[in-house]
Amino acid sequence: MRTFDLIRGAVLPDFRERVAEYLAQYESVLLDNELNPQLKRDTANQLRGYLRGLNTTRVLGMADWEELDRRVMNTWLSG
Repeated sequence: MRTFDLIRGAVLPDFRERVAEYLAQYESVLLDNELNPQLKRDTANQLRGYLRGLNTTRVLGMADWEELDRRVMNTWLSG
């Protein structure tokens, strides 16, 4: 399953619509194969911070956050 689909599924239902707006912006950058690798790394780090904030405000659970953080790191920050 794609990382962004997992993020959307992990967000509590009451917050999904609001979070989806932000995720669309991250997704458009991270899935664009034409973009500068540094821009992708910077955006991935911003996404990690956003997910951490969602975890802190209890919009998604700790286990979800850990898995999603790992996926972001493995997909856009490794290598």
